[in-house]
Amino acid sequence: MCKVCGCGTASIEGKEPAAHAPSQAHAHTHADGTRHSHAHSHSHSHDHAHDHEHDHDHLHDHDHVHHHDHAEGTHDYGAGLAGVHVPGMSQERIVRIERDILAKNNAYARANRARLAARGVFALNLVSSPGSGKTTLLERIIAELSGRVPVAVIEGDQQTANDAQRIRATGAPAIQINTGKGCHLDAHMVGHALDDLALDDLALDDLALDGPPLRAGGVLFIENVGNLVCPAAFDLGEAHKVVVLSVTEGEDKPLKYPDMFAAADVMLLNKSDLLPHVEFDVAACIANALRVNPRLKTLVVSARTGEGLAAFIAFIEAGVAMARAGANAAAG
Repeated sequence: MCKVCGCGTASIEGKEPAAHAPSQAHAHTHADGTRHSHAHSHSHSHDHAHDHEHDHDHLHDHDHVHHHDHAEGTHDYGAGLAGVHVPGMSQERIVRIERDILAKNNAYARANRARLAARGVFALNLVSSPGSGKTTLLERIIAELSGRVPVAVIEGDQQTANDAQRIRATGAPAIQINTGKGCHLDAHMVGHALDDLALDDLALDDLALDGPPLRAGGVLFIENVGNLVCPAAFDLGEAHKVVVLSVTEGEDKPLKYPDMFAAADVMLLNKSDLLPHVEFDVAACIANALRVNPRLKTLVVSARTGEGLAAFIAFIEAGVAMARAGANAAAG
């Protein structure tokens, strides 16, 4: 649905809310209360072309596509060309809008990826349903990487800076993005957050951070809004999507939300310390995930006990080494 409606506006903590429109002028307030407006020059690709095509879809939409199985008692509104249903809108128009939104997002994602690659930064996009334990995992991982790899975090939530505050308490810099009514981060939002992390060598006194900015050769964790649907479609410029699933959610989640598991490269099955207390079939869950995505790397972990995290830390450090090598090679 978000690919169609382009929902929501977003704000970065300490700044005025900004719409998804690609305006690069923004304001922020320093710790001393001084407020500055900046019009930065970014490496983002900004497409200002206007689509003047007009579609007149009326409430009596005759392109109503869904499959109704009376025997099973199900209605499948994903059976049409677009794979989604919007009342009053044809499947063809949905596809056109979706392509336009994702094309613009992908241009921003390419720009983000180029900026990260130039600095040798390894970026991971953590996605999950709410309550899977992403922030607790990050707290544990940051502690494990302390003194070994520079870490920074971009936090995405509809409201509050609670998670960013938790991350800052570990000593790692964190930028909070609030998406308002939006249910996912997009590459344009992340590009602004990269500015605040001084990815392009902005002065430290321009930042309202409790720690140092993101350093070259480090790892960037992007904790997406808790949602197993919409973030699947939006590339943020990351190296990998990492889907986090907890053992309290049910082993059929990969089958219910296949797009997310198909888009991910890694699945962390979290809260393994709760397995003695819940009915959860680990083997069935992993089999379901691999049925959706045979190339998916799966790890059973616990943010509380640290079980299984050594393998994920090794994965991160290998990614950081490759990112650094790529940046050094590009620099000559």
